[in-house]
Amino acid sequence: MEATEGDRLLLHGRTVGHEDRVAEVVEVLGEHGEPPFRVRFEDGHETLMSPGPDTVVRHEGQAA
Repeated sequence: MEATEGDRLLLHGRTVGHEDRVAEVVEVLGEHGEPPFRVRFEDGHETLMSPGPDTVVRHEGQAA
């Protein structure tokens, strides 16, 4: 998985009742655009993450 600053990560809910979440990549800490990423969720929460297979990268400017 590769991403750049400004891309959005769509994290699919893993269980019934958990909705999809969206996070913006604010910093790429891995080499060549690979994880880990510092991300900011819509509620303002920031964290480091290495996304799993249930995550999709939406590159900046890409239609949802």
